[in-house]
Amino acid sequence: MTGIRTGFIGIGSQGAPMAHRMLARFPLTVWARRPDGAADFAQKGAGVAASVEELGAACDHVGLCVVNDADVLDICGRLVPAMKPGGLLALHSTVLPQTADAVEGLCSRRGVAMVDAPVSGGAPGAEAGTMTVMCGGSRAAFEQARPVFESFAALIVLLGPAGAGQKAKIVNNALMAANMGLAQAALQAGEALGVDREALAELVKASSGRSFGFEVYARIPQPRAFEHGAKMLLKDTDLLAAILPGSPDTAMLENAAKSFLLRATGTAD
Repeated sequence: MTGIRTGFIGIGSQGAPMAHRMLARFPLTVWARRPDGAADFAQKGAGVAASVEELGAACDHVGLCVVNDADVLDICGRLVPAMKPGGLLALHSTVLPQTADAVEGLCSRRGVAMVDAPVSGGAPGAEAGTMTVMCGGSRAAFEQARPVFESFAALIVLLGPAGAGQKAKIVNNALMAANMGLAQAALQAGEALGVDREALAELVKASSGRSFGFEVYARIPQPRAFEHGAKMLLKDTDLLAAILPGSPDTAMLENAAKSFLLRATGTAD
């Protein structure tokens, strides 16, 4: 272990394996709304903070991976004032770029560095240490965060100032959803033409029409089997429409994405 005192808030299905990777290299403190949510980390030697403020005061680097903008702003309002100047906050949630800007402003007033750093790869990528981290922030903050990010990621990219990581993640997730919508249409077209679905799927995965979205869709029996993931992608697709309203390109991407996501979440026929 190195001397960087790390912390993590948001130890859910994606955050937990990220935090476990951090614990393998760094001293780690976690906080969870429900105490039993942190029991596994305590058994493996992590500290468990009694409050968000206690965690902030104890750590040099804090990763935050909660679901929505409101939770990010609520937790950061308690966390950042407790952090010591010179510390760093890594915002791994996928939220509006404006939310990342607001958090950076809060951090700046406290002398805390901030990187918005949404991730791609899901729990399997975190467990394998192969995630992609899409970063927005200063070069100095990026370099400060990199050693911790390297514990769970293989590709770490600085895309611009704070908020740039969120913009890239939102576009990436909308494209993923659009590719799944196109995969659904392509496989349905093949079935209508009398082509064996499984054989067509194997063909496309080795041919020019392949995409990660196609590979994911080809593994599920029907759209509703992807309901949990679709809810998250639908949120991110709505974020894209919020930051680029009225754009023809956005509308095209949004429509392709939602054709699949609304079916997968059971909100469309």
